[in-house]
Amino acid sequence: MSAAFSTVSAPNGETFFGAPAGRYCDGRLVIDFIGAIFKDLLPPEKYFSQALYTFDIGQNDLTSGYVSNLTTEQVKETIPVILGKFTDAVKNVYQLGGRYFWIHNTGPFGCLPYVLAGYPLRAPEVDSIGCGAPFNEVAQRFNAKLNKTVMRLRKSFPSAVFTYVDVYTVKYSLISQAERLGFEQPFVACCGHGGKYNFDVRYSCGATKKVHTTKVIISNTCEDPSKRICWDGYHYSEAANKWVFDHIVDGAFSDPPNPVTMACRRQ
Repeated sequence: MSAAFSTVSAPNGETFFGAPAGRYCDGRLVIDFIGAIFKDLLPPEKYFSQALYTFDIGQNDLTSGYVSNLTTEQVKETIPVILGKFTDAVKNVYQLGGRYFWIHNTGPFGCLPYVLAGYPLRAPEVDSIGCGAPFNEVAQRFNAKLNKTVMRLRKSFPSAVFTYVDVYTVKYSLISQAERLGFEQPFVACCGHGGKYNFDVRYSCGATKKVHTTKVIISNTCEDPSKRICWDGYHYSEAANKWVFDHIVDGAFSDPPNPVTMACRRQ
């Protein structure tokens, strides 16, 4: 989003970079932690066939349907279209020389503040930990079909290696065990403004307001981002990203169950 639409502003980046760094997070993303592993292993740029191509998709594609006032059933009907575009993207990378693919499924977006604040739920639609069950059901439907899509890609491109990573299970586990794991207020954004979830779509992280002639920040950060799971209502904090990374790096949630360091090798 930063590259395509607008510059990321402060306080994004404050935890690790000390300034905005093109990421909607207080610090590093899961891909940053993965990249650190390969820092000394990366070949010159011309060797595209030796690179690991990572995909983390679904959340924006699915929630954009709700933004467009689609019903849950109508959003489900868009899944084949989304996965068709994903397949085209993988084919394009393959044709350019890419052979190694690390594919994350989509997370439980029904647990995120922007969904919980933006789409009020009836009591029966809230699950045992406080997430929006209908939205997570859509995510799980998407993931099941994404997994089948990856299986078809393996058959279509036998010389490529596709690793499917179940980040949904990891993220849901993190949210459901937040307090035991040292986190707090899993459904409240660290950087936001107002309401039960500290989220208001009109005031994004770092938003300002003029008071007389002075610009005042009204969407500031929480006291300790390292204890929060959600950064800005949409995205995870660096601490949460690191926790997710630590649980997927060894292949425990991957198919095939290989660590990320083996993702660029044919078995």
